Amino acid sequence: MKQILHNIKTGQTELVDVPAPLCQPGQVLIVSRASLISVGTERMLVDFGKAGWIEKARQQPEKVKQVLDKIRTDGFLPTVEAVFNKLDEPMPLGYCNVGVVLEVGAGINDLQPGDRVASNGPHAEIVCVPRNLCANIPDRVSDEEAAFTVLGGISLQGIRLAAPTFGERFMVFGLGLVGLLTIQLLRANGCAVLAVDISKKRLQLAQVFGAETVDLGKGKDPVTAALAWTGGRGVDGVIIAASAKGDDIVHQAAQSCRKRGRVVLVGIVDLNLRRGDFYEKEITFQVSCSYGPGRYDEKYEQGRQDYPFGFVRWTEQRNFDAVLAAMCSGQLRVKELITQRIPFANAPHAYGATLSDPDTLGVVLEYPYQVDRTPTINIAVSELRPAGKCVIALIGAGNFSKMTLAPALAKTPAKLKYVSARTNGAAAAHIARKYGFEHASTDPDAILSDGEVNTVFIATNHNSHPSMVCKSLAAGKHVFVEKPLAIDIDALRQVIETVRIHTEQHMMVGFNRRFSPHVQKMKTMMVGRIEPLAMTMTVNAGIIPPNAWVHDPEKGGGRIIGEACHFIDLMVYLTGYKVVSVAAMQIGGQMPIREDKMSILLSFEDGSIGTINYFANGNKAYPKERLDIYSEGRILKLNNFRSVEASGFRGFRNFRTWQMDKGHRAEVAAFVALVDKGGKPLIPFSEIVNVTLASFAAVTSAREGRLIILKKENGELCIQ
Repeated sequence: MKQILHNIKTGQTELVDVPAPLCQPGQVLIVSRASLISVGTERMLVDFGKAGWIEKARQQPEKVKQVLDKIRTDGFLPTVEAVFNKLDEPMPLGYCNVGVVLEVGAGINDLQPGDRVASNGPHAEIVCVPRNLCANIPDRVSDEEAAFTVLGGISLQGIRLAAPTFGERFMVFGLGLVGLLTIQLLRANGCAVLAVDISKKRLQLAQVFGAETVDLGKGKDPVTAALAWTGGRGVDGVIIAASAKGDDIVHQAAQSCRKRGRVVLVGIVDLNLRRGDFYEKEITFQVSCSYGPGRYDEKYEQGRQDYPFGFVRWTEQRNFDAVLAAMCSGQLRVKELITQRIPFANAPHAYGATLSDPDTLGVVLEYPYQVDRTPTINIAVSELRPAGKCVIALIGAGNFSKMTLAPALAKTPAKLKYVSARTNGAAAAHIARKYGFEHASTDPDAILSDGEVNTVFIATNHNSHPSMVCKSLAAGKHVFVEKPLAIDIDALRQVIETVRIHTEQHMMVGFNRRFSPHVQKMKTMMVGRIEPLAMTMTVNAGIIPPNAWVHDPEKGGGRIIGEACHFIDLMVYLTGYKVVSVAAMQIGGQMPIREDKMSILLSFEDGSIGTINYFANGNKAYPKERLDIYSEGRILKLNNFRSVEASGFRGFRNFRTWQMDKGHRAEVAAFVALVDKGGKPLIPFSEIVNVTLASFAAVTSAREGRLIILKKENGELCIQ
């Protein structure tokens, strides 16, 4: 199928072949009939992509600071590589989609194939959208009218925050699509409206919709006009729907308000608020968040956990329904806002000359009725690769696959056959084209039936790892799975049983730190030791927002199980012995997430001890990972995988690499070589199980305040 993608690095907007999505549980598969280009938002994204590097930096000063911090901690080359990879990611454009339901996922009973729906799906021939982001379209509303639903939801949410009452007077700054929709919805609420813009055509449309106007193009002062319009009292409220630089509009909005007036920002302007503007008249200021309650709440949008109707009357989906009802009744008119209708095949033209026209408003894309639903597409490989025995399918197309696994695989002699992502075919296709994979797919199950593929790399969400490992092993594939192997004991037992059955395949977890040249050097330097080790690992993990999926116990398992397992494995490798006991303590207080601020004390079979301080409440300007090892009157210090320093080792001072090296490429190369040539597992499976259990034990110990002993049961260590 075809989808519109924008590359921020090159500034190009293209119509690209990508694999069609498959219907997922709780989601709706839709074939597109029309979509609306959000001229303001999408023009801003396109202009940003076309800007030079200096201008990009000027527009995002907070990102520049993050880059500088990363250079200080990780080094120049890794930072530049990470920035270029991030900018090179294709960005799907569009969020105003209308189409016909093809399929509904498990758990959906109120939609069926053939229903017409409006959603926030992108500009693509087929989209897969969560149920709570879809709304049924009334029969009297056409496809092109319904394409304005999402923008109408944005306008409506801004109005709900402003809380207009019948007879009040409102001012609207900015007469793009959102501004003109806002005027109509305010009028439907019984409010008088004063519209402000510089475009003569847009001001004329505002008058058609019943607004008084202020033409900034003629040099009129909006504050003077507002005071004259209200008899000197000031307007009851202002909705800013403009996109502009500077803080003049916010200043003018506050000056135009009456005492205790309201200002709601729906558009994008600078927020250098002047205290005097708001203090003297006790004006309230609020920024509206997209379509309404539920936006960016993963449990609402992806998990279908609706907010109680009696307590949250207007969610984003219910706002969509209200907008469509207003269109059906004639209270909201959108046909006058359509300036162009463009066939989807010609869509890239709409991001050239069309969006550069200041009079452009609504650009509706019209889709073909026959579309390609193929979930796997062929990629033209530009160069022949060495013919190794290892034939790889990479499942998962997130940042780790794009920035780490795929580049590492491209440097091996393996045949790269598939990149697969259930929910992001565009990302899978981008990785495939960039790194030389032959196919991109949204159907990982079909990949497992390909007899040529003998190796699967898994980099999906944590909760899917055990099932994907078991399926892949059962299909006769060697498996490399990113950490963690599992996030609960029952899933781990299933993997253990599957591995015992399929002994002919290799199964490895991506514990890359042990493959770092720095760790290899430290391991070599401790050969022949006769005393146990005392180790301290400090991890400046960085903050991840509380609502991120990694904190979800059912999806991510938390950061200790999902990330701290790396450092448990590192200590297992350096000692050469398994963990036998775990004691952990997490930070107290009323913090929303406590688990990612934890100290873990480990003891090992040889008497070694290790402390892992995993702290997410540090600062990004400080190095992320540091390890100190004490033994036999000697000390080794690992500094953020850039250098190793030593004290007490005769003839050795330090070991340094040009850039930070956490062992990813060496790890991937070693696993591909293992599949090619055979041999012993790179990491004994018993160690993988031990490390996974130790991570479970750390969480249990911190929560219950007790020491956890790992004992052997049926030949494997287990939690007691």
